[in-house]
Amino acid sequence: MRRSRSNRPQLAAVAAAAATVFAGTAVLSGCDSGGGGLTRGAPPEARGAAAPRAPAWDRSPASLAAVGDSITRGFDACTVLEDCPEVSWATGTDPAVRSLASRLLGANGMTGNVWNFARTGARVAELAQQMGQAAQRKPGLVTVMVGANDACRESTSGMTAVGDFRASFQSALRQLRAASPKTQVYVSSVPDLMRLWSTGRGSALGKQVWKLGICASMLKDADDMGEDAQRRRAMVQERVVAYNKVLSEVCAGYERCRYDGGAVFDYRFGNGQLSHWDWFHPSKDGQGELAAIAHRNVTAARPPA
Repeated sequence: MRRSRSNRPQLAAVAAAAATVFAGTAVLSGCDSGGGGLTRGAPPEARGAAAPRAPAWDRSPASLAAVGDSITRGFDACTVLEDCPEVSWATGTDPAVRSLASRLLGANGMTGNVWNFARTGARVAELAQQMGQAAQRKPGLVTVMVGANDACRESTSGMTAVGDFRASFQSALRQLRAASPKTQVYVSSVPDLMRLWSTGRGSALGKQVWKLGICASMLKDADDMGEDAQRRRAMVQERVVAYNKVLSEVCAGYERCRYDGGAVFDYRFGNGQLSHWDWFHPSKDGQGELAAIAHRNVTAARPPA
């Protein structure tokens, strides 16, 4: 506001103070903790109308699609170096696993309502493509488990940069929102790769399989406890923690997205939950544990803290 030449200093101060009070009152009147505050100056017909609320989380979706990597494909859970989607934690049909889909839909409700678009070896850069495939089905829920392959590279220099990981994950969610805006998303955290190394290195067979190149950035020279090896594993672990932070933050920015709160990262896979083919991927029992974690979080009244 411009001053007139005849404006007096005292009147200017009073006017400024009044404007400040009015602005503060207007802001407070529109910020009710329940989302239903009124804004001064609104037309009479709008007064009393509640502000739009975030959509309620559907704890019993009628269809489910899964995207992600080898874990969601059941890799090495049944046969060495092969997918076994029937034991997938997300979409599997094996009654011993009791996948998330079977727990939500029942065995009879899965036919024609469950799809698995994950791919063994996939990284986050591929997620948008998988989301596009899932969106065509208009599922009630999409499960996401991705990031392990972005940290599991030949060396630490090949790991996906955190900024690139964020951009790819954001792009994937935008892809889904554009094509199927009502679909909910459940995001699993990346497993604790350091803990998997620590547990699996007790198996002589597992360490031989690791030499084939499985997650070399973490598993290479499994018994080397030298400074360089320890530093390399710590770098991988730090990157996984950073990926999980990105998954949490990006998911929080979308109304229909729920992150697992780090539940998969915190889960302590034991020998019984690891594949006896490679001692790194989840076994059938491990897949069942992942399904239980997901079901608990999807059906909870509130998202994990």
